[in-house]
Amino acid sequence: MFESAELGHKISKNTFREEEPSLRAALLDAQFELRENGKFPVVILISGVDGAGKGETINVLYEWMDPRYLSTLAFSAPTDEELQRPYMWRFWRALPPKGRVGIFAGSWYSNPIAERICGQLSKGDLDQRMDQINRFEAMLVNEGALVIKFWFHLSKEGQKERLKALEKDPRTAWRVTKESWDRLKTYDKLQEAAGHVLRMTNTPWAPWVVVEGTDDRYRSLTVGKIVLDALQNRLADTRDQNFPVAPPMTRKIDSLDVLSALDLTQKLEKKAYETQLAKWQGRLSELVRHPDFKKRSLILAFEGSDAAGKGGSIRRITAAIDARQYQIVPVAAPTEEERAQPYMWRFWRHIPRVGRVAIFDRTWYGRVLVERVEGFCSEADWLRAYTEINDFEHELHGDGAIVIKFWLQISDKEQLRRFQEREKIEFKRFKITAEDWRNREKSAAYHAAVCDMVDRTSTSTAPWTLVEANDKSFARVKILRTICERIERALNLDKPQEKAKEK
Repeated sequence: MFESAELGHKISKNTFREEEPSLRAALLDAQFELRENGKFPVVILISGVDGAGKGETINVLYEWMDPRYLSTLAFSAPTDEELQRPYMWRFWRALPPKGRVGIFAGSWYSNPIAERICGQLSKGDLDQRMDQINRFEAMLVNEGALVIKFWFHLSKEGQKERLKALEKDPRTAWRVTKESWDRLKTYDKLQEAAGHVLRMTNTPWAPWVVVEGTDDRYRSLTVGKIVLDALQNRLADTRDQNFPVAPPMTRKIDSLDVLSALDLTQKLEKKAYETQLAKWQGRLSELVRHPDFKKRSLILAFEGSDAAGKGGSIRRITAAIDARQYQIVPVAAPTEEERAQPYMWRFWRHIPRVGRVAIFDRTWYGRVLVERVEGFCSEADWLRAYTEINDFEHELHGDGAIVIKFWLQISDKEQLRRFQEREKIEFKRFKITAEDWRNREKSAAYHAAVCDMVDRTSTSTAPWTLVEANDKSFARVKILRTICERIERALNLDKPQEKAKEK
């Protein structure tokens, strides 16, 4: 993997002086076109061995390009806030918007490689982490991002000589630390781990470029030309960057599906409702204050038919939780800032820290529901969204989050009654819009989309709970009971013994 980066590549001063001006001008032109185009971001990863010129290369890019539209993200040891969220959270938040270039100095590869060298990560776990990274980078590319990955290499002897030279020069001595020399001792382990990582993640959509770091001029010109070629080629490519990844789901020939099979006649009488509501609210209050819950987070995702009672159900949940412990995230049409990022970005930024609760009123499933039905995204977008959503929820679960998803279903007749009621009651008129009435005309398309969503995204780690919501009391109790049971299971708690058999 590294043989071609140990050949002693060099560029003379004259050659560098001849080529640098035209390269800088072309990079500025391409960067200007990127800003004007505004259709995709550029993600540049700078990785490699100590002393191979990672920092110097970033400085050169800032000198050659317009620094106002560059951002450098340096990742060292995660902060306390970052440690309390999934591993990829801090990288998601740092992604550049469309039209800009983001340079990652240390990236999602740094920790896995370091952990493998120290023996904290088995080869199997490393392979699993690399598979997650491949899927993440595929998502970025499918969203339109241009991903360029550089690995700066030095031979063992070359790294030793490089560190000595940097340490000898007063202008660069600060770059060489005790840790730099310590890492030289683990050079062989680094090459083994890095070589494996590069082989596992050298994908067609985000290939690695290995650059020899011995000669500054060669390294700078090589990186500059690769960035320029990648930018120019992408700007000139007018093809649709998206492509379908799966065929549509086949229709059920007997018209039986997960929604039509629901018994919407289920009810709960007022007295039983009040008893059950108090019971499960009390249990939820105990669970979110349990010592073991401080190591977990809770993510509640609410979707459902218009007027199905999501807001009322959420209020019954929050009544049982300290207001300082939860956040309600209402999801509407994306803002300009959100449209400039990958689709899942706006949800990643609201992931709660451990010991906290996030309640999403509408969710990331909008892509496979309203955006699919209304044509707000391409078929390719919503087809691949199923995989991206499953990956997202799997990563949350792997990091300790308890993900509970609800779909609230009501009949067309009950929906019509609630719509008409909302129009008559003064303080409920804000809940009904012309869009709600239009959606009723597309009920068949939404029905099909919901069934596809459940079939493709109800996983063992984040299953869907379908709630029969014609009776609001029944729905609210079922939701609270489900939340409590899922938390108890996640925390390995025994269910409290009933004092008396419920009627």
